[in-house]
Amino acid sequence: MDVFAEYLAKIDNPQHRERTEEVLAWVSKTFPQLKPKIAWNQPMFTNNETYIIGFSISKQHMAVAPEAAGIIRFADEIVQAGYDHTNQLLRIKWNSPVDYALLERMIEFNIIDKAGCSTFWR
Repeated sequence: MDVFAEYLAKIDNPQHRERTEEVLAWVSKTFPQLKPKIAWNQPMFTNNETYIIGFSISKQHMAVAPEAAGIIRFADEIVQAGYDHTNQLLRIKWNSPVDYALLERMIEFNIIDKAGCSTFWR
């Protein structure tokens, strides 16, 4: 998690910082094979040099970006979890619980779907 320390330190709101750290730590623990990194000023995880999932924050929410394929594949579950989404990301409001089971399925999907991918993005 040292790779994210500087990013986390810049989050002014302590509750937002704690939630972000909790989610990033969960991904690291649940998927130890993924490489944590900061790119485009955002924390993300890669597998064999290909993008798996990324996160960003705003005043109102934490954004989770599994690429468009992940949003398409899990669109119904994203809505059922109470999150809104765009073509590239879903938004978890700060006062909403994190659906870790959904997050796990999205990450597993990207790991499998991008196995053998030779590019960073799809």
